[in-house]
Amino acid sequence: MKIARFSTGDEPRYGIVQGLPEEQTASGESDGHLLVLKGDPLYSLPEATGEVVELREARLLSPVIPRSKVVGIGKNYVGHIAEMGESEPPRDPVVFLKPNTSVIGPDAPIVLPSWSEEVHYEAELAVVLKTLAKDVPVDHADDVILGYTVANDVSARDRQRAEPQWVRAKAFDTSCPLGPWIEVPEPGREPLFSPGDAVVRARVDGRLVQEGRTTDMIRTIPELVAYISTIFTLLPGDVILTGTPAGVGEIRAGQRVEVEVEGIGSFSNPVVRR
Repeated sequence: MKIARFSTGDEPRYGIVQGLPEEQTASGESDGHLLVLKGDPLYSLPEATGEVVELREARLLSPVIPRSKVVGIGKNYVGHIAEMGESEPPRDPVVFLKPNTSVIGPDAPIVLPSWSEEVHYEAELAVVLKTLAKDVPVDHADDVILGYTVANDVSARDRQRAEPQWVRAKAFDTSCPLGPWIEVPEPGREPLFSPGDAVVRARVDGRLVQEGRTTDMIRTIPELVAYISTIFTLLPGDVILTGTPAGVGEIRAGQRVEVEVEGIGSFSNPVVRR
């Protein structure tokens, strides 16, 4: 089940995405529709209002705005570690934070910061939490996960190399595009999406620039949830970025960057410098 957050000119609402062809899950390019829901699915069971909105008539927003935090994981693919000039995976997961002010949705501009001359895309699978989670056992990680979405961990690479902490490099405004919706597992139904074996891609101006599989993660999603929850409490709506495969690269003003996770969908953002 795909749950989108959207607007038709009024307050943000939520809806179940229906009517997408099996092979077409990209945002804004289909004849699908939204079955409008009451309330916020993070805090209540999805209940339809009876209203239907055509997908092409809706503006897709970030599927979630974390009330607490976005938790990023660095160096979770061997190929990405190698392209960053390192030979060995870290002993423990590399954890960093992005504030909720970094989050934007599909089609919103990524604004390159004035203090960076080298900003990179990083396509990633993201996890959305549904409950408070602290010291979660690995085999109970699924119990605290609402679903999965697509992320672009936009990074000021020159600042990341030059500074001992990644705060400026990773946490600036518009550095965390999320979309196009949340893929929510449905109990009793055969899943069409497998977070443990999904293709992650990025395109710049339509050209494929990054492609990897989540099977290549050094640490699995349950392992990441369990580890992070030993550091701090995860809250409903928190988002975990699970790392990026090899193939990261620079984006420049005037370009459009698209990120995709096969089985969920894709979305894109224009890149600007102000």
